[in-house]
Amino acid sequence: MPFIREPVREDITALLRAWTGGDVRAEEQLLPLIYADLRRRAAGYLRRERRNHTLNPTALVHETYLRLVDQREVTWQNRAHFYGIAAAMMRRILVDHARSHEAGKRGGAWRQVPLDDDLAAASAQNVDLIAVDTAVDELTTLDPRQGRVVELRFFGGLSVEETAEVLGVSPATVKREWTMAKAWLHRRLTPLSVPHRGV
Repeated sequence: MPFIREPVREDITALLRAWTGGDVRAEEQLLPLIYADLRRRAAGYLRRERRNHTLNPTALVHETYLRLVDQREVTWQNRAHFYGIAAAMMRRILVDHARSHEAGKRGGAWRQVPLDDDLAAASAQNVDLIAVDTAVDELTTLDPRQGRVVELRFFGGLSVEETAEVLGVSPATVKREWTMAKAWLHRRLTPLSVPHRGV
């Protein structure tokens, strides 16, 4: 089942284009249409974080939205373009938050998140968020499309179909790139994925 019904998808694209054209009312109409979906994605991501995480879904959505509306130079093409940018924003916010949290403590336990296909279930392969971000940057240097697939799927919570729409490729291509990217990340992160054990 698609996460947005087709008429709403068309409404979002129309409002984004109107917003780009300077229609202030379009922004007001856009927020209710995208807020629930952005919050669902944020909640899904944060469920994979530690229980005492200080960033809640509402805060993550608000920060993401504030950064999105501050994008004065962006010409929104459609809904897929918007969610692609939103995924990049969420990645930056989550990684910045992780870095500031780690900087505020010394020698604490590893912060782990699952690198999983459905992005909501627990996985045996748990990796440190900051390590994932660094590895995704390295992967993007080697293969920009695979790096973008990871950003959209892992950080943005987009489905295979949504990722394909953002990238303008087929779902089969996304599945192939996602499989290859996960294999590369697994190899890259394996030394860092052993859980921290206290004495």
